[in-house]
Amino acid sequence: MENEVDRKMTPPTPGYSITMRVEGPAETAMASVIAEAVREAGGALTALEVAERRADRMVVDATCDARDADHAEQIGKVVAAVPGVTVLEVSDRTFLVHLGGKLEVTPKVQLKHRDDLSRAYTPGVARVCTAIAEDPPAARRLTIKRNTVAVVTDGSAVLGLGDIGPEAALPVMEGKAALFKEFADVDAWPVCLDTQDTDEIVSVVKALAPVYGGINLEDISAPRCFEIEARLREALDIPVFHDDQHGTAIVVLAALTNALRVVGKRIEDITIVVSGVGAAGHAIIRLLHKQGAGEIIGCDRRGVLDPEQEGMDDFRRWIADNTNCSGRRGTLREALGGADVFIGVSAPNLLTEEGIAAMDEGAIVFALANPDPEVDPVAAGRHAVVVATGRSDYPNQINNVLAFPGFFRGLLDAGVSDITGEMMTAAARAIAAAVTPRQLSAGYIIPSVFDATVAPAVAAAVREAAAERTIAQAQDQDRAELSGGNNA
Repeated sequence: MENEVDRKMTPPTPGYSITMRVEGPAETAMASVIAEAVREAGGALTALEVAERRADRMVVDATCDARDADHAEQIGKVVAAVPGVTVLEVSDRTFLVHLGGKLEVTPKVQLKHRDDLSRAYTPGVARVCTAIAEDPPAARRLTIKRNTVAVVTDGSAVLGLGDIGPEAALPVMEGKAALFKEFADVDAWPVCLDTQDTDEIVSVVKALAPVYGGINLEDISAPRCFEIEARLREALDIPVFHDDQHGTAIVVLAALTNALRVVGKRIEDITIVVSGVGAAGHAIIRLLHKQGAGEIIGCDRRGVLDPEQEGMDDFRRWIADNTNCSGRRGTLREALGGADVFIGVSAPNLLTEEGIAAMDEGAIVFALANPDPEVDPVAAGRHAVVVATGRSDYPNQINNVLAFPGFFRGLLDAGVSDITGEMMTAAARAIAAAVTPRQLSAGYIIPSVFDATVAPAVAAAVREAAAERTIAQAQDQDRAELSGGNNA
């Protein structure tokens, strides 16, 4: 019963938008009757237009948002029950967006006549091939490589859906590629692999790598994702970035930076409870640890991570050994007592508002499980000063699209392969700085995903961090050579 009440409290969202084609009497009031039926069913009417009118009948297209697929079906039934009205067709607008896929390949050169073909393809292309064979790095200049990213998944941890396989993961990877292009003009392409064998994934990606300037790993379950990323970084001369880990960590750090400004606290003085120690949680904890966070407490489904637990993988072991200096034990709810910040990257409905009420004054709550957060945002807001989610229908959406397009843009422009903590910190600062002091408030700690200034700012920050690293490496090399010469 409680879940049903919570579901009804969830607002309609464009993710469950439908258009109903409805036929009824040619009366002025018919459109109003349909609109009222949608409202009675709990839908949010967004458009109503007459598609066809005859002497005695008219056809109306009614578009509305629903809470979920079941609610959309319910709205259709309520409208169909209106006397004299017939629902001719119901279209799910989300499925229409995906119909036929979301990507296409568009040539950058014209192929209008024989001269064009001779230069773009045979025989002229052979000279370009020879140039690359003689100087392989020239591929970055003479092919798509310098601006192309492979979005690689095995479909094992897709959104909140879990292990749904490579075909079912493809719509997400298409969407990711579209975001790369829209926000940073990076040409990305889905690579959905029909294997979950770590060795095989590494082998396949290595074999594909010559085409790409970067690899974006996506929706690969932990702990395999850690090993896959580490091995590919070691093997390849292009950047390898696991967005579920590092993209999430960057945006969380950006949002936390501004949230702490709102509540007037310093990161070195606070206690942070992180629910979820998988890919995202591990990366968040590591990046916050690098920032000098006062106390971090990692929790899994059993509660506070116990350093004496047997059978931990290396990644959980690092968290257990490098956090929770106060030695807390107990459940997630118990860990929150007196905490300043809650960051959830785990599962829905783990907490009630009583858990948030137990936090310290000026509490910050990032409940990022999707589509349903760890705690109801409205309930959390009765006790926390700042509340953020991963959803677009609440304030303060923490979304990786603020990070990965600009981050890769910077990496590709800089032509570097290493990804460092300094780059991620610089990217987070750039995102946080997109919210001006005048804009900053409890309901606006993170810029909109449509803020056109964010991706260029992140790219610039990454390029600068990469340049500083290159200079530092050169200086280290000079010192080593001088030291070697002096020893000689």
